[in-house]
Amino acid sequence: MASLYEQTQNAIEPVDLRLSESELETQVDHLTAFIRNRVEAADADGAEIALSGGIDSTATAHLAVEALGADAVHGIILPKAVNEDENMSDAEQVAENLGIDYDVIGIDPIVEETLERADAENDNASEDQWEGRYVGNTSARVRMTMTYLVANRENRIVLGTGNRAELATGYVTKYGDGGVDCNPLGNLYKQQVRQVAAHLGVAESLVQKTPTGDMVDYGTDEEELGLDYDTLDAVLAFYIDGNLPASVAARLADTTVEKVEHVESLHEESEHKRTPPAAPEPLF
Repeated sequence: MASLYEQTQNAIEPVDLRLSESELETQVDHLTAFIRNRVEAADADGAEIALSGGIDSTATAHLAVEALGADAVHGIILPKAVNEDENMSDAEQVAENLGIDYDVIGIDPIVEETLERADAENDNASEDQWEGRYVGNTSARVRMTMTYLVANRENRIVLGTGNRAELATGYVTKYGDGGVDCNPLGNLYKQQVRQVAAHLGVAESLVQKTPTGDMVDYGTDEEELGLDYDTLDAVLAFYIDGNLPASVAARLADTTVEKVEHVESLHEESEHKRTPPAAPEPLF
């Protein structure tokens, strides 16, 4: 019977961005050393991770335990009504499998109170003003606030869970899930995150789980992004990171030039999420 690692290898059919076995081991060593160094540099007692039940937070949690030990890692699970049962039960299972302590804090009452107060102060608010992105962004910022509250109380740094595909396209909320102390997975494509997770022993059901943002009821990440993660990885590798012409990138990624241009627009429009807040040049 094929190993989980081999099954994960074979499950990925598009452009192959996976690391070799030796590269994978080197990458895991590099990431765990990075986490240890960030904790030591902050003179912190450990790491805090917002567990969503998805592959990115799961991989980050496994890396953190590898780097620091289970006693130095704490999880916080912040369920929202959207997909709560499926995602949060997975998040709790990850924490229990790793042997890390965790808290569960429902955020719906906080989000609803915030939106109601803002709506009450706005005489021109329409009925659908807080739908979609506004609700999702507010929810993400509430999660960030709660994560830092717990992390500060326990003298821990907050580990982000964003991967290369999400950060490059701005598929994070500014000062929400983008508000972290560091992003261990920030240079890994989604394929590589799955590969790292499988290497660390994550169950296949989580390795191959369909990603959802869990903020609003829109479905999957890929539906909102407008293309699947494997194609997104390939376009980023060939066009954004590789600087190939759009037509060449589209051909190599087995997609259209329009999809390549869509990724380019996501990348350009989200530049502000990857850089510090702008300030004017000093006059003196």
